[in-house]
Amino acid sequence: MKRSRLILAALVVATAVPFAASAADGISYTYVEGGYVATNTDGGDADGWGLKGSAALTPNFHLFGDFANQDIEDTNVDFDQWRMGVGYNHQISQRADLVTRVAYEKFDAGAGADFDGYSVEAGVRGAMTPMLEGYAMAGYEDGDEFDGDFYGRFGAQMKFNPNWGVAADVKLADGDTQWFVGPRLTW
Repeated sequence: MKRSRLILAALVVATAVPFAASAADGISYTYVEGGYVATNTDGGDADGWGLKGSAALTPNFHLFGDFANQDIEDTNVDFDQWRMGVGYNHQISQRADLVTRVAYEKFDAGAGADFDGYSVEAGVRGAMTPMLEGYAMAGYEDGDEFDGDFYGRFGAQMKFNPNWGVAADVKLADGDTQWFVGPRLTW
């Protein structure tokens, strides 16, 4: 009887270990940022504004969301693009996390151009110095009105102090480039 309790306790500890880790030093998953957004495609370019945010639920899980409104160059057409999802981060070194995310995505240009989809991505996020952090992600997105596509997402944040910085992000997909730059408030 005593041996079975010991084995059960060891199993509980072994399954809890992956969830007991916290975010790497210098990285926060609670922030809000806003700024300039642009999309460059073979079919035309667009630009506008965007908001992004993330909220840590636990040391390893976070919710995130993005919203962007862009005007298509040389037209009277604009579109909204947003995504909402959940992420998991696992510390792989003192200054780096392995990050995985899954999200619901929406693209709405009005007049029937309304697409729903999802994305999954995985990568590494780390603090290169106390004032500079960055990430590299590989992802896949698919939807009801568009074929699936792989993409790469790269970003960085230059920190002015523990709360304020400037963030930049670029997403490279098949023939498309989307990028963002703006201030970030972290807490």
